[in-house]
Amino acid sequence: MTGAASRHGRERSEAPTYQRAVYVICGLGNPGPRYTRNRHNAGFQCVDHLAAAWGITFDRMRFKAHVGTGRALGLQIVLAKPMTFMNDSGLAVSAIVRWYKIPLSRLLVIYDDLDLPLGRVRLRPNGSAGGHKGMASIIAQLGSDQFPRLRIGIGRPIQGEPYDYVLSDFAPDQWLTMQETYARARAAIECFLQRGIETAMSQFN
Repeated sequence: MTGAASRHGRERSEAPTYQRAVYVICGLGNPGPRYTRNRHNAGFQCVDHLAAAWGITFDRMRFKAHVGTGRALGLQIVLAKPMTFMNDSGLAVSAIVRWYKIPLSRLLVIYDDLDLPLGRVRLRPNGSAGGHKGMASIIAQLGSDQFPRLRIGIGRPIQGEPYDYVLSDFAPDQWLTMQETYARARAAIECFLQRGIETAMSQFN
């Protein structure tokens, strides 16, 4: 092997694993410890659950997001938590999509939904933002709403303003319910990754 060929071989073998990513999974939320257990951070919480289950560590800050890469179910996976605050989530998500050059069908966005009962999960292959400002930002930055998403139900408040409700923590009993929800969400996501969105929808919606 010539010196140039040898160098080329080393460059290919030493290429970062994130350049071979297949699926990008982004959870939405707000950065910082004051928001960690907020209802609005269900997306972050779910992605943290995925990372723990799949042995992936959020070990770098790129694209205005905490990013972790690894393998799950035989696939190369990128997990991301945008650090832009919720309303500008699209800045991070669009940068990630452009970098990895993935089709939008291989982007999954996970976020909270007031209109679903607490603990319900709902997969969809595409659709509008439905009033969620983080999703509105992503759709605007991508110029498309044709990407899969997983909505996680947090329910609506019996009284008070939705704004205050989403930025408050889950009650202790609700937090326990959400841990079960994130396990069910992981099962739905794994089905999506292995068998496609339609099968996952039919089994978990």
